[in-house]
Amino acid sequence: MPERISPLTFAVAASLLVASLSGCGTINEKVSAGMGDYIPQWAGGLPGDAPPRPGTAQYDAWMKERERQRLMPAADRAKEGQAQPQASGSADAIR
Repeated sequence: MPERISPLTFAVAASLLVASLSGCGTINEKVSAGMGDYIPQWAGGLPGDAPPRPGTAQYDAWMKERERQRLMPAADRAKEGQAQPQASGSADAIR
């Protein structure tokens, strides 16, 4: 047995390892898509203001709220948008 591993052998082994690991995400698209929900935002996960996933109850409620805001006059939307940050700011002050 040779004491040294040839660079070509090492390169082939490394490329096979990378290829096999990159293929894991394509095995099941639901698993790979769901794993993104568990990655923290600071590590490149979903931002805090990302909409919910389609097909969930939260998504249906989000779409209803979005449609309600779309049908609302622009002046009322601006007033409502200014009122929401104040309400969340007071909730943060309570914590």
